[in-house]
Amino acid sequence: MTKAPEYPLEQVITIKKNRFDQAVKTLEEKKNILEKAYEKLFDLNQEKDEAETHKKEKLEQLREELDQGTTTDKIQQMKAYLKIVDERLKEKKKKVADQQKIVDAAQAQVDLATDDLFQKKKDLEKLEIHKKEWEKEMRYTIERKEEVEHDEQGAATNQMVKREEKMRRKDPKNPDSRGGSS
Repeated sequence: MTKAPEYPLEQVITIKKNRFDQAVKTLEEKKNILEKAYEKLFDLNQEKDEAETHKKEKLEQLREELDQGTTTDKIQQMKAYLKIVDERLKEKKKKVADQQKIVDAAQAQVDLATDDLFQKKKDLEKLEIHKKEWEKEMRYTIERKEEVEHDEQGAATNQMVKREEKMRRKDPKNPDSRGGSS
């Protein structure tokens, strides 16, 4: 039986597999970066929420002091502290907004890596389908060649047998050439 030739695009398949594997690794890295960005956003949101709660508590405390009729110095002192708390809250909100931008950018990177992975997977699958079709076609071609070889061998053998038979009939000295029985 004739051996099938090696698939001509085998190196391309190897390259596509390597690129696919690299895309999988890249996607995992991007997902890890996104997860860390989400964790940091969560922590910053908690800090912002704590700052908002603290501000509300200080506002309530100021209202209670105003209702009780306290000194002007203490009220001014509390208002100054509220301004500081308000500034801290603004800083926390800005950090949250900045971190949200980082999360959005990381999510975009994950989306791009996912798209790239699917494209590389599709390319690899196309090549593997092509390889299967090519192998099927090669098997068919080899089978046809073998059939032709067998037919040629059979025809050659048949011609040799007929020639020998014809020679036996013509040669009177040959005891086997008298025809018929042996």
